[in-house]
Amino acid sequence: MIGVVIPVHNEEACLAACLEALSMAATCPQLAGEAVSIVVVLDACTDRSQRIVLRHAMQADARWRLDCIAVDARNVGAARAAGARLLLSRGARWLAFTDADTCVSHDWLSMQLLQKADAVCGTVAVDDWSPHEDHALALREHFARTYTDADGHRHIHGANFGVCARAYLRAGGFAPLACSEDVALVAALQATGARIAWSAAPRVTTSARRDAKARGGFGDTLLQVVGAMGVAEVVKELVTSAVQAPAPALNA
Repeated sequence: MIGVVIPVHNEEACLAACLEALSMAATCPQLAGEAVSIVVVLDACTDRSQRIVLRHAMQADARWRLDCIAVDARNVGAARAAGARLLLSRGARWLAFTDADTCVSHDWLSMQLLQKADAVCGTVAVDDWSPHEDHALALREHFARTYTDADGHRHIHGANFGVCARAYLRAGGFAPLACSEDVALVAALQATGARIAWSAAPRVTTSARRDAKARGGFGDTLLQVVGAMGVAEVVKELVTSAVQAPAPALNA
């Protein structure tokens, strides 16, 4: 059985699209009918996220199931670990992780398994930069210049990550970290000698939203880049103004 974990904290705006994409991945013909169990971990949710999960769970069939558990950790590492524990108790041989603001491709799970590795670190793509308004074009160009969306990359994203159950347990699982829990787990996997595939084959599309959920995460990193762009623009304007300003008169 393949397990999928999605940590959620008040994600009613994007959760439905995430679950719809996962239902397609769970029924991919390349999985040859292997069962998929999807667990949404509701972490201190006060919105309609649970209702959305229950509505989508009604669409499940013999090939896949969807359910949710609730925690009050306000901690993405703890939420991912809670979902993983449940799936391991159900007998999952492979654990895949994504985020609520992310839509996976139809062959996302099968592409992870095809890497024949202990763990798979995938890349992310963004198809809508509009939340950043005036900086959208510059941010998209910056991402295209600086991000490696190809095999051999060294990016780590909780939104596109998979690991076999044995390697996950040897590495100690996700630590209860508020951010960079994915980076910490990959480091632990490397310390155990796990074979990691740095692959761009498992595809996901994530959001460029401005209301970043985790300090230090992908969304927060984008905000920092935008902030740096804003500072650069202010400095440029000040320099331009100084150059164009008339020279002060000299007093005799």
